[in-house]
Amino acid sequence: MNCCVVGLQWGDEGKGKVVDILAEKAEIVVRYGGGANAGHTVIIGDQRFALHLMPSGAVRPGTVCVIANGVVVDPEVLLTEIDGLAEKGISMDGRLLISENAHMVLDYHKQEDQLREAALGRQKIGTTARGIGPCYADKIGRSYALRMADLRDPAALREKLERIVAYKNKLFGALYDAAPMDAGRLFDTCRRWSDRLGGHIVNTTEYLYAALDNRKNILFEGAQGALLDLDHGTFPYVTSSNCSALGLGSGCGVPSKWVDTFLGIVKAYATRVGAGPFPTEQDNATGDWIRQRGHEFGTTTGRPRRCGWFDAVAVAYTARLGGVDQIGMMHLDTLAGRDELKICRAYRLDGRETSFFPCDGEQLGRVECIYETVPGWSEDLSQVRRYADLPETVRHYLATVQRYVGVPITMVGVGPKRDQIIYRD
Repeated sequence: MNCCVVGLQWGDEGKGKVVDILAEKAEIVVRYGGGANAGHTVIIGDQRFALHLMPSGAVRPGTVCVIANGVVVDPEVLLTEIDGLAEKGISMDGRLLISENAHMVLDYHKQEDQLREAALGRQKIGTTARGIGPCYADKIGRSYALRMADLRDPAALREKLERIVAYKNKLFGALYDAAPMDAGRLFDTCRRWSDRLGGHIVNTTEYLYAALDNRKNILFEGAQGALLDLDHGTFPYVTSSNCSALGLGSGCGVPSKWVDTFLGIVKAYATRVGAGPFPTEQDNATGDWIRQRGHEFGTTTGRPRRCGWFDAVAVAYTARLGGVDQIGMMHLDTLAGRDELKICRAYRLDGRETSFFPCDGEQLGRVECIYETVPGWSEDLSQVRRYADLPETVRHYLATVQRYVGVPITMVGVGPKRDQIIYRD
């Protein structure tokens, strides 16, 4: 079967662990969007893998990993991950394919990201400063974009870099009084990237079509979460790509009808990194308790995450947006130790109750959450492996979430390791 795993909140839901588990039976794992601003964590025994560009299936030695055209690739980050995996005995030789049409993140993208955020001051979006937005902007603008395919032609690449850097120097100098960049230095860096990555750059769409024709099992891996989707998230506090399930087709060239199952991943609560509206946020002792219990600090940035109660309004929206068939709820063990838990079942906006998510940032900032309070639990769930063995209060929590979201919860995470998972029919 072909499966797509996508986050249904603001990212950091635990997709990396789920993809790693499902990759055991997948022959190919495809990353179809985002960039090095994503952070997927996989824990195997005593080893912890923090991946940003590489598909989470990379830790499965027999799995082919595809970085598709919708991803913006920072070659320096990618090489660091390849080397880090090699140090732990995992080689990517012969099993990493990078789309020739994927766009490249360069130093001037990161510089623009940092300069723009600094200039915005208190109105900043809260990006990871990894150059993702500026790279996607150049992709849309076309004239000053570079793709992985450009690494194949050094002469043409040098000419393009000289033209692009000259333009960026004028722009950054005029807007931010920034020091000029050296096109020659960037070209030397690109030549080094070409030497190491050139053999991995192919037409990944052609490869995936052949794999589909041969009925290979393919696992598609989303990045970030659907509430950060450029078109359907909490704009402008979003990422720069279609990171919901809707980005699958444009991100790798495979139509959604070829995917058998869309699996949406959520946390048992809600978190968010950076600025933007967050209706269920608990900026208080409760939020601090969730943060410490769940170790809620960014994989990519290390920033403390904002924490709050589970928002069923938001997840019902993103589940429908992505045509999600099943939900996997991670971090259920984090909530142990509370007498009561809350689930946001609806909003009150301008005096009217609504169960539809208003992704407009201004409206979302004005909603009042309507909560259902349910009993908590004190039991340690980390050793539970069967749904029937979960305490009744835990099963009631899951049933309440499922009722409001409208999609069955078929997978429950009770810890960070591979075996700390519970499956439901």
